Amino acid sequence: MKAVVYNEYGAPDVLHLQDVETPAPKDNEIRVKIRSTTVNVGDLWARNFKAISPREFSMPMPLWLPARISFGITKPRIKILGSEFAGEIEAVGENVKSFQRGDPVFGYRGPSMGAYAEYLCMPADGLISQKPANMDYAQAAAIPYGALTAMTLLRRVNIQPGQNVLINSASGSIGAAAVQLAKAYGATVTGVCGTPRVEYVKALGADQVIDSTKTDFTKNGARYDLIFDILRKSSFARVQNSLTPKGIYLLASFKTKQLLQMLQTRNKFPKVICALSNETPQDLRVLRELAEAGKLRAIIDRSFPLAQAADAHRYVETGEKRGSVIITMNATSNV
Repeated sequence: MKAVVYNEYGAPDVLHLQDVETPAPKDNEIRVKIRSTTVNVGDLWARNFKAISPREFSMPMPLWLPARISFGITKPRIKILGSEFAGEIEAVGENVKSFQRGDPVFGYRGPSMGAYAEYLCMPADGLISQKPANMDYAQAAAIPYGALTAMTLLRRVNIQPGQNVLINSASGSIGAAAVQLAKAYGATVTGVCGTPRVEYVKALGADQVIDSTKTDFTKNGARYDLIFDILRKSSFARVQNSLTPKGIYLLASFKTKQLLQMLQTRNKFPKVICALSNETPQDLRVLRELAEAGKLRAIIDRSFPLAQAADAHRYVETGEKRGSVIITMNATSNV
């Protein structure tokens, strides 16, 4: 089969197309014929993890070394990127009863990656589900990473109908999903993003969009029950006055300082919550139901064929994308 492989860390040029062995499913596994995958921030980090210093790492510094060992100290241990995908089941293991050949599916590989390939195998009880019936393969592939992360983190704060919620960095994979999920839970949602992506966040259904290059939301006098900061663009000190008396400052990316603030505020409000995503197969099924109900959708910016994966990475690194960037197994793209 064809796959995009990288054998050294570096710029997008380290990605190259080559023939690799087609995997065979074990008794409890399924083999998926990939139709679409994506380029997300995890792919960019993994491709050049050697260049990410402990300070630049998105998690507390003590976690940097285990992550570095997991990815590979001097060269990558996992050779094929791609954490989310959509495709068709092409083969099933002897013990698999929940899926059959031909089923359209979507799923999430997490740090195991491997979706920049024509085929991949994974456990039938893993993060894989029937594809939303109202989505094509590209749209379905763009759902799992951001939506699984956003949903599991929002669950930690027990978001309620009628709450006033602000999503800081609302245009990335997690932020875009958080806007839609918060709306689905009945909240009034404000999204914060830069000028080029204001219309994109509006299209996601945000009730209000704040252009971060023109307005500081911490100084506009509004109060929020929840401020969900995806990329640690602000700080608890800055947002405290923008929180209601029982408000929560939720962080998807955090350092030791934020963990200490969480401990300091655990028995009072406003409070800080730092959380890690903890997904289950049932969560993916819930996302499928939300997508089929029209409450969760994917907006595609550009698509690239598998052979142009390096170009897809280069485009994402420009910071110009407005929606998901897709890699397809097709020979042509719609860039």
